[in-house]
Amino acid sequence: MTTGFVTHENLEVWIEARNLISKIYRASKKFPKEEMYELTNQIRRGAISVPSNIAEGSGRNTTKDKLQFFYISRGSLFELKTQMFVALDFNFITEKGKNDLKSTLNFVKSF
Repeated sequence: MTTGFVTHENLEVWIEARNLISKIYRASKKFPKEEMYELTNQIRRGAISVPSNIAEGSGRNTTKDKLQFFYISRGSLFELKTQMFVALDFNFITEKGKNDLKSTLNFVKSF
């Protein structure tokens, strides 16, 4: 029996946020080893935070609670954008790599 209930797993924004994680992991895999516990860790945790907070917000009962987690997710996107520029500034990613990540970030942020 289906209830028509939409879960976070059916949300396009959650699906795209998961794609963002894959892109971040692929890009950060090329970062210098000495960044493993610094920028690499930070950028990966930020990427994971985006769909995680979308999922948690989707499971909340009140609109106020839902919005709080969606705003946290959006904040993580802004952090990721900054970290992406840091990676570019230190030549850990290319301009093309930055633009690819930025387009995905902007797409997720547009929801």
